[in-house]
Amino acid sequence: MERVLLTVPEVAEALQVGRCTVYDLIRTGQLESIKIGKLRRVRPEALREFTQRVAEDEVSA
Repeated sequence: MERVLLTVPEVAEALQVGRCTVYDLIRTGQLESIKIGKLRRVRPEALREFTQRVAEDEVSA
């Protein structure tokens, strides 16, 4: 079964960045996340959308 939600460390590993960078992306609204209690989670679709936007920005630059 495909994961419904990813943890911040899982997103950090997928992007090969640190946890603080992921939290910064979430805080600045670049990466959509949801909050469940005190936990922060990212939908896999939101991660794909983010990486697509970054790739498109690279091509445009």
